[in-house]
Amino acid sequence: MAERRMSNPFEKYLTVWVALCIVAGILLGKAAPDLAKTLDSMSITVGGAPVVSIPIAICLFMMMYPIMVKIDFGSVVRAGKSGKPVLLTLFINWCVKPFTMYGIALLFLGLLFKGFIGPDATDLVRMPFGLDLPVGATHGAGTVVLSEGVRMLEVPLWRSYLAGTILLGIAPCTAMVLVWSHLARGNDGLTLVMVAINSLTMLLLYGVLGGFLLGVGRLPIPWQALLLSIGIYVALPLAAGYLSRRWIIAARGREWFEKKFLHFLTPVTISALLLTLVLLFSFKGEVIASNPLTILWIAVPLFIQTVMIFGLGYHLARKLRLSYEDAAPAAMIGASNHFEVAIATATMLFGLSSGAALATVVGVLIEVPVMLLLVRFCTRTRGWFNS
Repeated sequence: MAERRMSNPFEKYLTVWVALCIVAGILLGKAAPDLAKTLDSMSITVGGAPVVSIPIAICLFMMMYPIMVKIDFGSVVRAGKSGKPVLLTLFINWCVKPFTMYGIALLFLGLLFKGFIGPDATDLVRMPFGLDLPVGATHGAGTVVLSEGVRMLEVPLWRSYLAGTILLGIAPCTAMVLVWSHLARGNDGLTLVMVAINSLTMLLLYGVLGGFLLGVGRLPIPWQALLLSIGIYVALPLAAGYLSRRWIIAARGREWFEKKFLHFLTPVTISALLLTLVLLFSFKGEVIASNPLTILWIAVPLFIQTVMIFGLGYHLARKLRLSYEDAAPAAMIGASNHFEVAIATATMLFGLSSGAALATVVGVLIEVPVMLLLVRFCTRTRGWFNS
């Protein structure tokens, strides 16, 4: 495959476009809150929790399809034999990331920012599954109270935020990382292999690690949310890309496919990414405007965690003498989060209006801008690696 260059004006000045889209999204959310709420409400739910946002799913398909259709699936088989980058990804995602997220969030939310959040501020969350305690009973750091005729658990607000960050920390990215790797000129075939392995690993370890770090015993695994999100965000564009690639090459030839069809698709991924930014920030424009400091307190540990995990993965990739094309996606898949599953789990466990759900939403808001900065960092440090 020919080397991809940043000749497209959208890619060349991506930082500027991202900043403009974030501002446009917030302004749209403020100027037309009803439109934003209507679009945000268009989602597929599981157990009352929104798992798949239909507008975002459409945008994500448009982001992913041009990447999937470019992949020569013979390279996927070859990439599957690359043991070191896959093992590096698994080590960072499951042996390091969940615990650093817990430690960093506890340091900032439970100590450094606790006074700003409010040491006595509380949050009402749902009672844990299977728990039947009377009003006034204590459970962990919470107390059972009656709210609008329903028994709820009253917990310190900072602990609710901490729970949300934990759910992000145990949900490594399984979809958007394909976009980040593609923009960074990484190995698309290897990224797809790592996404598949990560998805299977999440099914096994998500509930175990979540239950351990949240201190609630074994966390119920959101099977439906995991499978639905993986199916829609990964499997659907993968199948569409694979089948259409075979059909187009058979019908029109490889030369037409590479010179005409792929050229037409070049701006689609970036355009869909920018539209996704506008939608995400318009959906949460009201939240950002009404809780700017709260957003900041939660964003700081999430930002530090993202950069630190990326730096660790990138450094270890150099030590392992990986090529740049393998190092970039190996570092990025740990740094980014599967925020769709984190939001769904927070909503199912703690409630839509809980601090935990808000924390997972903040993860969405900082994910794209921060990962794009890391993409830019990767492309500028490509010379650190042997070809």
